[in-house]
Amino acid sequence: MHKLFKMKWLFVVALAAILGIAAQAPTEKYFDIARNLDIFATLLKEVNSYYVDDVNPNRMVKSGIDAMLNTLDPYTNYIPEDEIENYRTMTTGMYGGIGAVIGRRKDRNIILMPYNGFPADKAGLKIGDEILEIDGFDVKKKNSAEVSKLLKGQAGTKVKLKVVKLGKTEPEIIEFQRERIKVDNVPYFGMVSGNIGYIQLSEFTSDASREVKKGIEDLKAKGATKLIFDLRDNPGGLLNEAVNISNLFIPKDKLVVNTKGKVAEWVKEYKALNPPFDTEIPIAVLISGKSASASEIVSGVLQDYDRGVLIGQKSYGKGLVQTTRPLTYNSQLKVTTAKYYIPSGRCIQAIDYSNRGSDGTVKKFADSLRMAFKTSNGRVVYDGGGVSPDVEVKRESYAQITSSLISKDLIFDYASVYYLAHPKIVPAKEFQLSDAEYNDFVTWLKDKEYDYTTKVETSIKDLAAAAQKEKYYDEIKVQLDALKTRMAHNKEHDLEKNKDEIREVLEHEIVSRYYFEKGVKEAGFDDDPEVKEAIRVLNDTGLYQKILSGK
Repeated sequence: MHKLFKMKWLFVVALAAILGIAAQAPTEKYFDIARNLDIFATLLKEVNSYYVDDVNPNRMVKSGIDAMLNTLDPYTNYIPEDEIENYRTMTTGMYGGIGAVIGRRKDRNIILMPYNGFPADKAGLKIGDEILEIDGFDVKKKNSAEVSKLLKGQAGTKVKLKVVKLGKTEPEIIEFQRERIKVDNVPYFGMVSGNIGYIQLSEFTSDASREVKKGIEDLKAKGATKLIFDLRDNPGGLLNEAVNISNLFIPKDKLVVNTKGKVAEWVKEYKALNPPFDTEIPIAVLISGKSASASEIVSGVLQDYDRGVLIGQKSYGKGLVQTTRPLTYNSQLKVTTAKYYIPSGRCIQAIDYSNRGSDGTVKKFADSLRMAFKTSNGRVVYDGGGVSPDVEVKRESYAQITSSLISKDLIFDYASVYYLAHPKIVPAKEFQLSDAEYNDFVTWLKDKEYDYTTKVETSIKDLAAAAQKEKYYDEIKVQLDALKTRMAHNKEHDLEKNKDEIREVLEHEIVSRYYFEKGVKEAGFDDDPEVKEAIRVLNDTGLYQKILSGK
């Protein structure tokens, strides 16, 4: 018995070493780890041997690991060897491929956006072109992720596509040489109004700070004395890039962020290490509910130092730091190692993953539990719920008819029809559909299916159901029927009523055919409520200073 205990103890010590746990007296926790690993291995062996059908051990283990990590937080993930390339793309913005976004539309894999200047664009692929085969392999029934994976490979290697060009019926074979594709962190910068420059940062992969600095340099050379910094829908990325970008606007040696974790290695302080690029230029920072992680660090830092005015919606609330740890067989673990705290001392993490309900659910921090902190100028800010904007701009949802036209790909399809009929259009900023052209679109829709239910119709239906449940239906049936009749939507009426909104969406889709992503951005400035509000605030110096002073 003593010998058996000794063997188990040696196993536990070895396991502790593998797990990075300091050698110490055996504990119940370490024995639990050893015991459960033994159970897992034995179970997998038995299932593989005796299950009625063949099993895939790799898939089973991956499912088991994923389920285990799902009890922690959404950002702690296992990355198997065959997904390492996708992860590298996420962190570096680089991959080998043809340079195009692929999507599935009506059971077809098509080009959604070729990147300007890369192989797909140089070969003449356009939005709407359908991919049938890749290197002789039929992909008609493959999803877009599978197609994208087949298109990627080492730069310099060749790939052969069978495609049906937009407006054609016969397929053709096009051979590409894959190139090193670098997705820009800054997809667009330019002047938007007078002396106001605009720069969009979509990710925080490597070189993000360099791209932002270069963009601002170019804008200042064009006469920009004020800046709109767009971080909307930016999911974050590399912590060091967030520090470097913050450093562009705040003095050297200023605190940017603290990280605090269980392991001493992750208790760190990050300060601005370099002389700033510009500490004076007025800045309006645009944020949204999908601005997360590194984008919240930058926006939070600028708010904490009263360096810029935040405009938009409350950010996502991800105050967690991830680190990649190598595993065996070229796999990796992306694990949450710390929480971060911005200069005011607040952590913007919105969800408490450490305390789950009995059903496994997690909750956001209650408003009553959020603590108050102060910016440099004494403005009150709060932790535990993302970064709140200084000027809130509510995002309006599309009308039901607009959403239906988008979801049924009818906006997308008509943009292709328009593109084939118009070889050229005016610059993106100037493009507008005439009333006659919009009516052409309405005519084209007549034999298309795009049924929908308005919010009012849904409310009437819910009211009728509640009335029946509570025995009031007979008393109000006449009024309900009259209301149903009056509110029953008419497609022609809704197309006219929501004309401005539908036309705006259609214009952006058409512009994408000629000027790609940058054109869409330029076409949208006039209709962008956050950009319009940013221009208003920046042009009113008194208002800008009043917001930052908190008075």
